[in-house]
Amino acid sequence: MMRMKLHQSVRLLACAIAVLSCQALHAQMVARQDPAAIYRGVENFLRTQTAGSPHKIGYTISTVDPRVALPACPALEFFLPAGARLWGQTAVGVRCTGEMPWSIYVTVQVTVTGNYLVLARAVPQGHTVAASDVALQSGDLTLLPTGVLSDPDQAVGRIVAGALAAGQPVSRESLRTPVVIQQGQTVILQSSGRGFRVTAEGKALNNAQDGQVAQVRTASGQTISGIARASGIVEIR
Repeated sequence: MMRMKLHQSVRLLACAIAVLSCQALHAQMVARQDPAAIYRGVENFLRTQTAGSPHKIGYTISTVDPRVALPACPALEFFLPAGARLWGQTAVGVRCTGEMPWSIYVTVQVTVTGNYLVLARAVPQGHTVAASDVALQSGDLTLLPTGVLSDPDQAVGRIVAGALAAGQPVSRESLRTPVVIQQGQTVILQSSGRGFRVTAEGKALNNAQDGQVAQVRTASGQTISGIARASGIVEIR
């Protein structure tokens, strides 16, 4: 009886060893994804996505930790996560949709070198920007505040919203469009179409910048809305 139990135990032990051996063999047979292939794929993805940019693009790709054991994928897919863009520190997604699917994100630092506008000299609040007040400078645009201008024509003629120091980047938020219609000013209402133009005088009821809506009261007391333009003109469309 004891000999029979011993034989059963030996058989059970042999089966367990066989199962473990098969599992170990299967684990050895599952090929692992080469991290270098992921790196090269991300590099190619960035090169394709930034082709045709007017700026000089550079990028630094974080290496994939070789300790991350991923099953080998015959066809890697690369993508940008929702809401992400190739600007500053970002990430590129890598996924495999094969029999053993997986996905990871690779951190990328993108630099975008281009021209941007800076103040050539300090200017006070309320100053009207002249061409001599601004200059172009080159640098990494991803390190600058949003809305930085890149063309002097975008700034010349506009009003400085707050005092700016020499060398400071010029952004849309730091400038405002000059008021072209003053409240109480006599303005010309102008309406035109194919083959006709009608004009009339009125009094502006509000201040308005170029392109903003101006309210005008006519001689008859009627209030009309139009688009403020330079030289005291309000366009009626």
